[in-house]
Amino acid sequence: MPAINAATMVRVSRNQVRRSTGVSGVGQDDSGCTILHVDMDAFFALVELRSRPELRGKPVIVGGGGNRGVVLSATYEARAMGVHSAMPMSRARRLAPTAVILPPHHSDYSEVSASIMALFTSVTPIVEPLSLDEAFLDISGSLRSMGSPRLIAESIRARVNDEQGITCSVGVASTKFVAKLASTRAKPDGLMVVPADEVLAFLHPLPVNCLWGVGERTEEQLTRLGLRTVGDIAHTPLATLRRALGNASGSHLHELSWGRDPRSVTAHVPDRSIGAEQTFAEDLEDVAAINAHLLGLSDQVGSRLRASGRVARTVHLKVRFSDFNTITRSKTLRESTDVTQEIYEVIRQLFAALGASRARVRLVGVRVDGLSETQGAAQQMMLGEPEHGRRDAELAVDQLRARFGPGVVRPGRLIDPAAE
Repeated sequence: MPAINAATMVRVSRNQVRRSTGVSGVGQDDSGCTILHVDMDAFFALVELRSRPELRGKPVIVGGGGNRGVVLSATYEARAMGVHSAMPMSRARRLAPTAVILPPHHSDYSEVSASIMALFTSVTPIVEPLSLDEAFLDISGSLRSMGSPRLIAESIRARVNDEQGITCSVGVASTKFVAKLASTRAKPDGLMVVPADEVLAFLHPLPVNCLWGVGERTEEQLTRLGLRTVGDIAHTPLATLRRALGNASGSHLHELSWGRDPRSVTAHVPDRSIGAEQTFAEDLEDVAAINAHLLGLSDQVGSRLRASGRVARTVHLKVRFSDFNTITRSKTLRESTDVTQEIYEVIRQLFAALGASRARVRLVGVRVDGLSETQGAAQQMMLGEPEHGRRDAELAVDQLRARFGPGVVRPGRLIDPAAE
């Protein structure tokens, strides 16, 4: 496979003096590359450093305090020491004993995220957010007024830095899949353009685990077949891939290995599920206490459902024990619901069915999916329930919380008498 021509795919930074990587100069062909993937660099950590500039250049970790917490984000200095997101904080401390650990400030992240998304929509109305800190942009309608894809990407990077004081990396390509790969390889604080006629030269040398859908198990299966690069997959007969991985997975990887991704950028993708989790400061064994936490999580999920104007058909319970063994259980309802009490009743039954009365529980979670719009959804009255029942009461509670704050009304079982 021929090597990538540095003149046609360039990774550039706004500060080449500071960064040893990258290629100076611009000369790549970005025609037809109308999809951008913009991803903030170490988002939570860099937002925190805006108010702590003395920590720049040092290993910094953002996450929950104590050994029970997990890493939410880490600067690249901490990542070089082996720290990564979702790692237990106890392990992060061992790997990076000199790192500064900061508590998260979620309201700050939401505020910065809203500003960033507003910036994106000022460039193009076709923005598909993936999370607080990344999004796909279709800039095909912005070329006439804003210039080439590369110039638009550079403008976005400069504006994010100037307006928010953080950095981002951008991948520019003709498909979503390649654009996301490019932004990952451009990190941190970089820009990579993959011209349409250089896609295969870019893709084929990459390891198989860069393909969407290749986790540890699939990677092991591919390795047993002697397939270690994307190019290996591309040149393997489709029938062989289907036999080894199944029809759907084999076909999916075959298409991606040839750079084929027909998906367009969608301006708005509704959440496919709504959920909430809680990790306990200490393992819990008391069933009543666990059920109280499950009620609180059900209350969060129900409130978010009603706020989104949707109802859910399937309810999921997640339980992680002290040994980190994690199990999930679910139940599909006869009628969709957005009522907290109905969600909690299913969750309570699922937990009781586990028979975990003496088990030490580390984490619990509540999630719902099978979402549909509330308007037009069938609403079945519960036996013995008055015409204006639980849902009306919960809607009234939602209005009170919106006006006076989330803690103004809580289920009675969640009130700690000692705290009152």
